[in-house]
Amino acid sequence: MDDRFSLGNFFDVQYFFVALFCRPMHEQTTENANAQPHHISVRKTARYFTLGTLSPATREIWFVVHGYGQLAEYFIRHFRGLDDGTRYIVAPEGLSRFYVKEWTRVGASWITKEDRESEMDDYLEYLKSLEERIVGELEQSGGKRENVRIWTLGFSQGVTTLTRWIVRGGLLADRLICWAGGFPAEIDLATHKNLFERMKTTFVIGTEDEFITPEGLAKQQAHIAEAGLHLDFVSFEGAHVMNTEVLSATVERLKNGL
Repeated sequence: MDDRFSLGNFFDVQYFFVALFCRPMHEQTTENANAQPHHISVRKTARYFTLGTLSPATREIWFVVHGYGQLAEYFIRHFRGLDDGTRYIVAPEGLSRFYVKEWTRVGASWITKEDRESEMDDYLEYLKSLEERIVGELEQSGGKRENVRIWTLGFSQGVTTLTRWIVRGGLLADRLICWAGGFPAEIDLATHKNLFERMKTTFVIGTEDEFITPEGLAKQQAHIAEAGLHLDFVSFEGAHVMNTEVLSATVERLKNGL
């Protein structure tokens, strides 16, 4: 039985007593507490999904990073149209899962506002290990790293995660697509100008995106321009979603130069 049912019944019955007797004690405890934070490293099992098969014919490896509240199993389905026998698509999943939509669905997250540096360190270590595994499997299949281009796409929260992976984690990407998201605030764009321009970094934003206002988009564009970067922005009619037709058109355009 799912714990939420038994626990929910318990709290329904006990709510009156908790409200009467426990609240004053809780308030007193929190007001006088002087808790000290500590950290401990533990082993964590991470999950990722793939499309395609690694082989000597592989010419592109795609790392696609989902957004907040999504799961890699479903996010990777947006890329089925790219699976043509020469591409291997890898979708890592955030290390933190939680229930969404009133316990009926599970989603994952890469980071929250709590203990951010530790969470970033954890997922960067995970993503670097994933890259090493995929490259190792490529070579075991008879493929060669020098014959393969690395394409990357982040969606929403996945944009900041992916950007940190490239800048801080050392992922050597040939192309970067930032879909429905922006650069993390701590990244010095001017310092990495050549990197972002070499990858032909492209932003894809829906005209009806409920999380990206025209003012917010203009601020992001101004920030990029102030750093001296010349990056592409693509818009499409749609909300905060992936669009397979726009994805295919963007890929065709970014093939030039590879």
